[in-house]
Amino acid sequence: MSSLSILDVDAVRAAPLAHDPYHYFLGRQVLRPDAIDALKRDFPAIAKPGYLTVDEVQLTGRFKDLIDELESDAFSQVLSEKFGIDLVSCPRLTTIMRRSQPKYGAIHTDGPSKVMTLLVYMNDEWDAPEAGRLRVLYDGERFEPYAVEVPPTMGTMFAFLRADNSWHGHRPFEGERRVVQVAWVKDAAELERKRKRNRTAQFLKGIFGR
Repeated sequence: MSSLSILDVDAVRAAPLAHDPYHYFLGRQVLRPDAIDALKRDFPAIAKPGYLTVDEVQLTGRFKDLIDELESDAFSQVLSEKFGIDLVSCPRLTTIMRRSQPKYGAIHTDGPSKVMTLLVYMNDEWDAPEAGRLRVLYDGERFEPYAVEVPPTMGTMFAFLRADNSWHGHRPFEGERRVVQVAWVKDAAELERKRKRNRTAQFLKGIFGR
């Protein structure tokens, strides 16, 4: 895996795989320390809130390198081995968020077109006691009890296989919350549909301001 110079594959492999209430792992320090400063420098200057697809954002420098690694077959193979499922053959949709709004984070499971979702957080620190911290949940109604809480700090990675009970969400947060999301989807048609839907949503935000 010498081609992966930013992602620490050993840290990903070492992260324990949990199976309750669904299949997921929480990894820490998955970004190599010598890449952190450049990643912070090159993170896109996104003014809009919400997730934007990579084709809507100008990618440069080491941040572009990170996206290339996350979308690579080599990294998908690492995750395939970890979860015991073929992800290499799945198309990938990558989105980036810099600014969060209070309406984000509602409890959900992800749609059935997704096979797996992965999040890489890139915030230096996180002072909010609960807000903006993703939780692995047991149902679609309550934020408590929860199986694990994910700190959105630099180099934290959370990934899970989509299931009918893969409930997750976070309490409302407004402000900067840097995160990259990669979704492995079932086929190319679903990938294009999601891209179009995301572009439409961003267009309407530009008109209506929300």
